[in-house]
Amino acid sequence: MSRRHTIVLSAIAVAILLLLPLGLLAGGVDLSPNDVWNALLSQDNDNGGDIARFIVVESRLPAVLTALLAGAALSIAGLLMQTCFNNPLAGPSIMGISSGASLGVAIVLLATGGLVGLWGRVAVVSGAFAGAAAILAILLIFSSSVRSTDVLLIVGILIGYLATSAISLLNFFSTERAVHSYVLWGLGTFSGVSIDILPLFAVLVIALICASLLYSKSLNAMLLGTQYAESVGVSTGRARTGILLLSGALTAVVTAWCGPIGFIGLVVPHIARMVLGSSNHRVLLPACALCGALLGIICQIISVWPSLSKGAVIPVNAITPVIGVPVIIYVLLNRRRLLYFN
Repeated sequence: MSRRHTIVLSAIAVAILLLLPLGLLAGGVDLSPNDVWNALLSQDNDNGGDIARFIVVESRLPAVLTALLAGAALSIAGLLMQTCFNNPLAGPSIMGISSGASLGVAIVLLATGGLVGLWGRVAVVSGAFAGAAAILAILLIFSSSVRSTDVLLIVGILIGYLATSAISLLNFFSTERAVHSYVLWGLGTFSGVSIDILPLFAVLVIALICASLLYSKSLNAMLLGTQYAESVGVSTGRARTGILLLSGALTAVVTAWCGPIGFIGLVVPHIARMVLGSSNHRVLLPACALCGALLGIICQIISVWPSLSKGAVIPVNAITPVIGVPVIIYVLLNRRRLLYFN
C-alpha cells in the first residue's frame, strides 16, 4: 500500500469518526452533546435522562451503525459485480437480486394484506431473504452454463424485469393497506434494525465483507481478461460463482432489513477508484467499504436533519439519486479518460 493510499484511507476513516457524533445529534428531538454523552454512558437516570437514553441508544445509534454497515456492504457488492462483469454500470440492483428481495416482501405484505408487529417484521425479513436467494439460485444455474459475462448480466436484468412485473400484478390485486405497507418498505430506511437485531446484522455484514477480501487476487486478474486470469491460475468460473454468492448475500442482508437502497452500490466503487487513483483490489476493497460507510452515514444524517426533514424522516432512496446521478454522468462522459475498464 502506497503512502497516498494510506493517507486517503485514513482521511476517510477520520471523516467517518467526525460524523458519528453528528449522526447521534441529528433528529427531530433536540439533544445537547452532553445529553447524548450521558445517554451513551447511561447516566442521569431521571425521567429526562431515560427519554434521552431511549432516543439515542434505541433509535439513533442503531440507525447510524446500520447506515455505516449497509453502505459498506452495498459498496462492496457493487465493486464485485462491476469487476466480475467488467461493466461500470453493474450493481446490486442490476442483477435482479434487489428485485427478488422486493418480490419476496411483496408476496408477504401484499398477499397477506399487510402484517404488523414482531411477526410481521420477521415475515418481511424472511420474505426478502427467500426472494433474493431464489434469484441468486437462478443466476448460479445460468452461471454454470453461460460463459459470457455479458449474457449473464442480461439474464439478471431480464429476471429483474420479471420480478418487477410480478410485483406490479400483486400491487394491482392487493388492498390499499397492503400496498401502503409495501410502498413504505420500498422507500428505504436505515432505521429498520433495532438495537437487539444490530449484533446479528453486524456479524453477517462484517463476515461477508471479510470473505470478499479473499477474492482480491482473483478480481485483479479478472480485470485483465479471462485468458490472463486463467493463465495465472485463477479459475474464472469458480471465482465468478463465489463473487456472485458474496455480492448476492451482501445485497440480500441489507435489502431484507433496510429495503432496496439504490445507487450506493453503483456509485461508491467509482468514487473509491477516483480518490485512490488505482484499481488494485487489495486497497480498493477496503476503500470501497470506507467510502460506502461514509456515504451511508451522510444519507442518514440528511434524512433526519430537522431543517430538511421537518420532523419526518426523508426516505433514503430520495437522497441517494441526488448524490449518485452526477457521479454516474461524470463516469459516462469521461469513460475514455478513466483508466479502469479500458
